[in-house]
Amino acid sequence: MAMPLSEAPTELLAKPDRWTAPDLDHLSDNGMRYEVLNGQLVVTSAPNLGHQRLIKWLDRSLEDALPDGHFSVAGVGVLMGDDEAIPDLIVGVGDIPMDDRGLPAAQVVLAVEVVSASTTMQDRMVKPLMYAEAGIPNYWRIEINTFKGRLPGEELPVLFAHSRGDDGEYQLTHRIAAGTSATLHSPFEFTVGPATLMR
Repeated sequence: MAMPLSEAPTELLAKPDRWTAPDLDHLSDNGMRYEVLNGQLVVTSAPNLGHQRLIKWLDRSLEDALPDGHFSVAGVGVLMGDDEAIPDLIVGVGDIPMDDRGLPAAQVVLAVEVVSASTTMQDRMVKPLMYAEAGIPNYWRIEINTFKGRLPGEELPVLFAHSRGDDGEYQLTHRIAAGTSATLHSPFEFTVGPATLMR
């Protein structure tokens, strides 16, 4: 949920120009999530329990399937030029920069977003475009609430898996609803049944 302007900390109101990722270092730690998307500061409240449990189960499942040299982590910033988005979960490669606030996009092979009511536009439209432009090869979107375009009888959650094509844009490779399962082959082989993520 976006923060009303009247409740914004003074440092948010004082910034007159384009935001950059380093600006986030100067904001208060008040439990809100701060991101810089296309130079704009986006402030949202912490996700709810169901959202976080799904991320926890997905992270555990991914950990069992990760090839050597890969790691998964939740709620960490991805640095894309001056912007910093925070996917719900990422899979990266190489060394983990333990002392850094975020991870360079070049190390990210998968960004996952679980759509909530307060992040719908960012998760479905803004972030995928940014991730693709930054060269992140795979993007998964998980719908946990009813959504426009939901198929008759389709059970929630629904996972939409996308891979980045030669044109630099994401192409849908799988649409997997609860009650079904599928094996994804990018960025690595991983069999998922969305219903198991909502335990």
